[in-house]
Amino acid sequence: ASGMKYLSDMGYVHRDLAARNILINSNLVCKVSDFGLSRVLEDDPEAAYTTRGGKIPIRWTSPEAIAYRKFTSASDAWSYGIVLWEVMSYGERPYWEMSNQDVIKAVDEGYRLPPPMDCPAALYQLMLDCWQKDRNNRPKFEQIVSILD
Repeated sequence: ASGMKYLSDMGYVHRDLAARNILINSNLVCKVSDFGLSRVLEDDPEAAYTTRGGKIPIRWTSPEAIAYRKFTSASDAWSYGIVLWEVMSYGERPYWEMSNQDVIKAVDEGYRLPPPMDCPAALYQLMLDCWQKDRNNRPKFEQIVSILD
């Protein structure tokens, strides 16, 4: 969360935040990696990066980023919620064997991943907060860091 707060504070949007892009060393220190899709946002903190083409990681991507190809720190927060779910479910694939089209439809209709087994209620609530349909209701990374500390 601290790494994503730093990126957000520096005006970057990652666009491909997933457990596969988090490196962990022997001291269990996590580092965000794979900046191939990351972009710099404008100086405006409400700025969005709009993309025209290319593949996007559907299972980790917020509904507005899928629908309008608009990526913000709030869309990264959605992805962070999916990363938390991946970690707590010991690396299960988000949405299991659902097709990408089924994932898009289900999420758009309000479906959210269920809590992983033995996941603390407060952590699952953070996931749900990250998965708010309205991006303005999602926590900022500063809040996420504070909640997790």
